[in-house]
Amino acid sequence: MWQTWEHLLFAHWPVPCDLLRPLIPAEIEVDTFDGQAWISIIPFLLTGVRIRFTPRIPFTHTFPEINVRTYVKAGGKSGIYFLSLDAANPLMTTIAKKWYRLPYHPATMQFRHRGEEIDVQSRRWRSPLATGRFSAVYRPDSAMFMPRPGSLEHWLTERYTLFCQCARSKKIYGADVYHEPWKLQKAAVTFRENTMTHNFFSLAGYPPLCLYARGVQSIIWPIREAQKRGGTN
Repeated sequence: MWQTWEHLLFAHWPVPCDLLRPLIPAEIEVDTFDGQAWISIIPFLLTGVRIRFTPRIPFTHTFPEINVRTYVKAGGKSGIYFLSLDAANPLMTTIAKKWYRLPYHPATMQFRHRGEEIDVQSRRWRSPLATGRFSAVYRPDSAMFMPRPGSLEHWLTERYTLFCQCARSKKIYGADVYHEPWKLQKAAVTFRENTMTHNFFSLAGYPPLCLYARGVQSIIWPIREAQKRGGTN
């Protein structure tokens, strides 16, 4: 699947490993940076969405999305694990949920781009009032930079595999993702509402690391059953 990700906010919080462990399948290892686990909330705009070698489907190729993810290892590879994905396109969320076994939720979303400022508001469908809501304004707030290998910024963003678990079989799957390395900027953010993690736990305070990226074009390959330790399926 081809996708372009635009105007991304990476809002990162450190969290205790014992809070994440019950939310991630036992076969997947929680990854840490200097012993610290992290969770990220990432609103962005999806454009040019289409299945490879097929034309765009009208009214489905541009829409906003918000990902809640953490950082994991499986089969000897580092990657990401999604706790939730909210998107303003019911058809594409249904397709992605089926093909990629990801916890997608349809949501009513607004994504406004005014100059350098991005205004995002989202409310999940059929969700209790206290969960699945997000509202923030953000903008780039520094010169552009490439994250240095070994830095926290590099560890959080330069990930090229997603892992998931099939709800029926409980098997672990992975999908490789290709895109150019991120060009990042520090981000200035005003959070008006954020209950994206309230089904799991509450995130305390303002995130200590917020980054902005103008965007990249990506290719997401089909999922395959992840290799277990020792190299067998």
